[in-house]
Amino acid sequence: MRILVFTLVISVMSATMFNIVLPEISKDFHLSFAQVSWVSTAYMLIYAIGSVTYGRLADTYKLKNLLTVGLIIFALGSMIGLASQAYWMFLLGRILQAMGAAVIPATAMIIPVRYFPPESRGRVLGISAAGLALGSALGPIVASLIVSVVHWRWLFCLPLFVFLTLPFYRKYLDDKQGKVGKIDWIGGGLLAGTVALLLLAVTNGAWIYAVICLILLILFIIRIRYTVEPFVYVKLFRNKQYSLGLMIVFLVSGIGFSIPFLSPLLLSDVNNLDPEVIGFTMVPASITAAILGRKGGKMADTKGNSNLFYVASTLLVTSFILLSSFAGVSSIIIAVFLIFGNVGQTFMFIAMSNTISQTLPKEQTGVGMGMLSMLNFIAGAISASIFSKVVDMGSQSHWNPGNLHPEAVVYSNIYLVMACLHVIILLLYNFQFARAERKSGQLKTRKNSP
Repeated sequence: MRILVFTLVISVMSATMFNIVLPEISKDFHLSFAQVSWVSTAYMLIYAIGSVTYGRLADTYKLKNLLTVGLIIFALGSMIGLASQAYWMFLLGRILQAMGAAVIPATAMIIPVRYFPPESRGRVLGISAAGLALGSALGPIVASLIVSVVHWRWLFCLPLFVFLTLPFYRKYLDDKQGKVGKIDWIGGGLLAGTVALLLLAVTNGAWIYAVICLILLILFIIRIRYTVEPFVYVKLFRNKQYSLGLMIVFLVSGIGFSIPFLSPLLLSDVNNLDPEVIGFTMVPASITAAILGRKGGKMADTKGNSNLFYVASTLLVTSFILLSSFAGVSSIIIAVFLIFGNVGQTFMFIAMSNTISQTLPKEQTGVGMGMLSMLNFIAGAISASIFSKVVDMGSQSHWNPGNLHPEAVVYSNIYLVMACLHVIILLLYNFQFARAERKSGQLKTRKNSP
């Protein structure tokens, strides 16, 4: 788990570091910002598709072998990017990085499910969540320090440290592999195309992408229904608890993404802070989430996933209401509000990952948890596009009379809507999962009673 946390930290840092140097990349290669934004878009697309692909492969092949291939590709992409002198070479390096790094979120989901029993799985997921939070906190800071001393290309050096973990994965992961069979690459390609076109349709607002996405989705459904060994088994989605769990994850991920996405915009537009100051303003929340992640995992093991979900929801709703009511106040106070939101989002990740993992049979843990990881990325991309458009449109109505800052009206309204939506999701979770958990606990008590 220590090796996995180190890998997660480096992986998350690699995914976010280049965002702060996009203007410099644009100048060096004489590109528009729209053109250079493909650095982030391509990485996100491949990362999302790769996470479910590696998850599906993990149900058939040895996990240590998949990690070996993934980390080698990750390192190869880093070396190409470091040596890049043209934009196409730089973009190729980032694409290869994403193709290799996508094995890491898939592994972070699979290892807790395969190697730890349900009664201690929450703590392990808490450790993984701590690694994600720590990587998010360190990414902008380390990137700022590196580019203040050397050229931005040296950001490609940091991911090379992940390659040092490979001998440990080879040593500690066993040689078990799943059921030997064929991989439905046609079905996988249809799923990848569906996801890619969905993200492009949302981010670019192009209907042609949406229409082709719908066609590919229909073909994918037909493929998995009538193929002997499909990429994703239909019975996975016939599992009502799993399907509903995925829907809740999609919603809470999209809502929770408003915290890391909107907060920098708020601090920039309303508080007029420089990017470096904004990064340091958000660090306390990420560090606190990393410290408390393991405690959240322990709570899931001892008190149940539903109790952790309630705590997470309370923290998130509190953060949304405070941000809605006091948007535009001192950045120090905003930093405190963000702590509630980041810790709540970390606890939510643990609670939902643990809940969904317990709905999956062993032979489908790879693709099942891979779908969960992929939906996190899709939800983030869709919500980012929606939030951007709402902020660009502005707002003439002020729904929250408690906020008096005229420039923060649109942010105040969005945060208030997020709070209301999360309350609805809480009721949905309570109806399906919390009641089932209480019934399960009652049955265990009856069995153990004399």
